[in-house]
Amino acid sequence: MPTLDHPSALREAGLRVTAPRLATLAAVAEHPHADAEVIAHAVRGQLGTVSRQAVYDVLNALSDAELLRRVSVGGRSMQYELHRHDNHHHLVCRSCGRLEDVPCSIGHSPCLTPSDDHGFDIEIADVVYRGICSRCRAAHSSAEPSAAHATPESP
Repeated sequence: MPTLDHPSALREAGLRVTAPRLATLAAVAEHPHADAEVIAHAVRGQLGTVSRQAVYDVLNALSDAELLRRVSVGGRSMQYELHRHDNHHHLVCRSCGRLEDVPCSIGHSPCLTPSDDHGFDIEIADVVYRGICSRCRAAHSSAEPSAAHATPESP
């Protein structure tokens, strides 16, 4: 992965360059799709004592400045990734929660056009594909006993 110029990105977004902001951007770059707890742990590992609230405040500021993108796949905690402004989508495994990026489905951003835009100027289409990943499918099929070898349970 190329080295990212986080200080310049912060300045261009109109934010001060601070150690917690730099550590948070580095943590998200290192752990894409991580939740706030994983990011806070990584930030503490780099800076020492940093409160959970401070990390949440930085995540909110960086998301509001569009340096980070919040990813919500429903029922799980918010996850974060560097905002690349590329309008990609996500695959999520219903079994293990694995989250992967997938390119825009067709054409250019927003790549999906509704039949009626109700007067909106649509900029982004967020799509979450849900299914079972190959690892979970393989684990499930290896855990299932063969019907030919199954024995009835005794009462």
